[in-house]
Order: sequence, then C-alpha cells, then structure tokens
Amino acid sequence: MKPGPIVAMIALIGVGMWLVLQPALSRESYDLEVRVGAKQFRLQEREGGYQFVSPADLESRGVVSAGEKDQILREATADWNARPSWERALMGFFNISSWVNFGWVAIGLIGQGAFFGRMFVQWIVSEKSRQSQVPEIFWWFSLVGAIFLFTYFVWRVDVVGVLGQSTGIVIYARNLRLIHKHRARERRHSGESPASGGTPHERPAG
Repeated sequence: MKPGPIVAMIALIGVGMWLVLQPALSRESYDLEVRVGAKQFRLQEREGGYQFVSPADLESRGVVSAGEKDQILREATADWNARPSWERALMGFFNISSWVNFGWVAIGLIGQGAFFGRMFVQWIVSEKSRQSQVPEIFWWFSLVGAIFLFTYFVWRVDVVGVLGQSTGIVIYARNLRLIHKHRARERRHSGESPASGGTPHERPAG
C-alpha cells in the first residue's frame, strides 16, 4: 500500500480534530447554563453580577446585575413563546436556535441522503445483475456524503462524527482513483487512445 492515502488520512483527521477542538478550547468556562427553547445561555459569575459567555451578542454587554440577567432571560422566554407552535417544534426537533442554522442542518441532511442513495443504487445494480456489485457511482455518492457530513459534524462540534468521516473521505477518494487508474491501464493494454476513445488504425500491408 502506498503511504500517500495513509498520510492524507492522518492529515485530515488532524484537521478535523483541530476544527472541532479549537472552538471548544477557545471558549471561556462558564458557571451557569440556561436553555430557553432551543437557545442556550452561558454565564460566568462575576463580582457584582454575571458575564454572558454566549451568545456572542450578549457577551459585549459586560457584567450585568442579577436583575438584568433575569430580565434578559425573561425576554428570551417571551420571544420563544411568541413563536408559532410549529416553529418551536421544528427548531426543537432539529436542535437549532435560528433558521439560519437550518442551512447547516440541510448540509447534514444532504450528506445523509447521499449515504442512503449509495446503498440504494448498489442494491438496484446488484438485483439487476443477480450478484453483489459495487458500481462507481457508489463511491461518488459515498465521497459527496462524507464531505457534507464532515462539514456538518464540524459545525456540531461532534468529535465522533468527524473521526468517522475523516477516514471515509480518503478511502472513497482512493477507490475512485484506483478505478480510473485501472481503466487507464486497460486502455493502454488494448491500444485504445484515451483522447479519441477509438481503436488503433491498422498499418497497411506491404
């Protein structure tokens, strides 16, 4: 086995771990966490009050008194309860705090859809040939799905998901590379021109 895929896999795992751990390590510690609907508030106890660690728009307010903290949370609760019930249900179901974040969820859903698609296509191809087969499209679906899920798990700060997709991306890409190299060798052995796609001309006798 060539060392290239192994090096690429280790490098991608390293990048994935850095992307996941970097926000976690840079985040300040907090003493109190309050969840309002699908939104989380993290606070540190300070002399004279509290300091919001997240969300970012409240962090800039500096130290607030206990009364101000309670008022902010009451307003957040009132804003959440003012949303339609279907909106609260959907945001709670997808565990998001705003519809902007649904874009990230969509990325994850596309990735998962590609993973389902690869197995469905492989199943159909195998049924038609009456034997187990893995068509090239299977690896393309796998690669696209892994890239989308890798991106989604990075956003979710999910170490387990990032680890799983880091290795998969390299494996799927390597399989596609091997398929294309095999086809190139077959063309060379048959004397077929890769550019024209035709067979070699016969040399005239004499």
